[in-house]
Amino acid sequence: MVPGFANPAAWVRHELWVETEFDSDGDGRRDRMHVAVTRPPQTDSEGLRVPVVYETSPYFEGVGSTAPQYFWNVRHELGTTPPPRVQMPEIAYVSPRPVISNSQVGAWVPRGFAVVHSESPGTGLSQGCPTIGGRNETLAPKAVIDWLNGRARGFATANGDEEVRAYWSSGKVGMTGTSYNGTLPLAAATTGVDGLEAIIPVSANTSYYNYYRSNGLVRSPGGYLGEDVDVLFDFVDSGDPARRDYCVRTVREGELAAGQDRESGDYNDFWAGRDYLGALAGVRAATLLAHGLGDWNVMPGHSVRVYEALRDRGVPVQLYLHQGGHGGEPPMELMNRWFTRYLHGVENGVERDPRAWVVREGAPRGAPVAPTSYPDYPHPDAAGVTLRLGAGGESVGGLALEIAAGQGTESLTDDVALGGAALARAASMESRLLYATPELERPVHISGTPSVTIRVSASRPAANLSVWLVTLPWLDQPNPVANVITRGWADPQNHSSLTRGEPLEPGRFYDVTFELEPDDQVIAAGKRIGLMIFASDREFTLWPPAGTELRVDLDATRLVLPVVGGAEALAGALR
Repeated sequence: MVPGFANPAAWVRHELWVETEFDSDGDGRRDRMHVAVTRPPQTDSEGLRVPVVYETSPYFEGVGSTAPQYFWNVRHELGTTPPPRVQMPEIAYVSPRPVISNSQVGAWVPRGFAVVHSESPGTGLSQGCPTIGGRNETLAPKAVIDWLNGRARGFATANGDEEVRAYWSSGKVGMTGTSYNGTLPLAAATTGVDGLEAIIPVSANTSYYNYYRSNGLVRSPGGYLGEDVDVLFDFVDSGDPARRDYCVRTVREGELAAGQDRESGDYNDFWAGRDYLGALAGVRAATLLAHGLGDWNVMPGHSVRVYEALRDRGVPVQLYLHQGGHGGEPPMELMNRWFTRYLHGVENGVERDPRAWVVREGAPRGAPVAPTSYPDYPHPDAAGVTLRLGAGGESVGGLALEIAAGQGTESLTDDVALGGAALARAASMESRLLYATPELERPVHISGTPSVTIRVSASRPAANLSVWLVTLPWLDQPNPVANVITRGWADPQNHSSLTRGEPLEPGRFYDVTFELEPDDQVIAAGKRIGLMIFASDREFTLWPPAGTELRVDLDATRLVLPVVGGAEALAGALR
């Protein structure tokens, strides 16, 4: 830190409104985004020009209710129109205030950066409508970056003509934030806007489909059963009350209602337009992604898929993973090296650092524990190992590298009354099938994205299909997800196409192949690795009436597990 920048009383603070290139609230004028600036006093007293750390959010004004009665009711038959949703109470409109947020300020102003915050379209004092991943949410931060580079106009008031210029900005901008605030840096980067040099997205949602759906299945994010894009609209719709009716009609009741499709869960043009993976060709900003491997809200696949795509395109990129849940920034040392290199232009060699950083097991959340570095993610020595199933899944069947043919079929009966932990804990259960390895004699390091192929039939035209990869014995502890290695969900109706499901022919077998969430975990010696197959997941899926029977062909079902050292390492651990 620089002592001359470290006195908060001397920092220069001011607000303005930046004009965008869109009119999303239908008033015939370009929307303006509310922006707040905090910068070192030397930017005025000495004419110093500094780079900018920028965070934008739809949450700064305040948010709506998380009470479950305002989410979708998940208790209904699959493929049917869900019961109407009770509308969330409106968010109270807060009177004008010049300080949008103090996040980032204490960390970065003393290090020689200015900090900028802005409110997303249709939230707080920003004009426009929230669109939950719509194009205006990508172009809004682009406009702010353009203003910081002298290419867009800023004004002293929301509707006035007095211009404000960023004479103190070097034009170099880095963006960061967590969750929705982490999504928006990536969205801005897809525009290729000049001046956005680096981003640090933390727990970023990189696909609204993958956030609210899974392989054709209607699936909720962890902890928010029944949430969907229209619920999130209500949760952030904090803008000008005079424009809210228009935004509700055109966005929530128009675009979102027409596109989200809670009946089929199929991938469509609406979801494709909210999937940033398809827009990464525009990204030039150096990207440091951070994610929790136990994040069941914004799941780790969101960051892993973007990391792999940017790496393959040659964009400077690193991935920081920890064993905790939602949120969790990289250590300040990593972030400071990143922004110092790409915003201040200091040749600190960060681009030659290892690409992947993983906080190993046992490190407490938030502790100053140095992550372990790896050349890449997945671990370069990881290879997919195919495991087969042995009969006995109503209690615990086999899971091994080699199992004799002729294992037959086994069935389960859907019953959402029991959660996944209860199913995995039970010695025997009709509503799940469980297959496990022998006890490990050595630790096994999993690194990468597991996948399953399940040959399955259903007694009804529609069924949920859920998979948990767990460690056994299941240990009762305050954090039950500590027993979960990873999870995945799929709609058997989408066995051949994500964009178009088809009703199942009762009794007919279908091969359903899908990925589970990525992981990097060392499974301790003495544990067993268990594959649990069941239908409706009480924590994540819709809750159809009980009774659907799923039958699994064991000989044609397999788990592919990415193991460091490959089949030889796993065989050695199971010997």
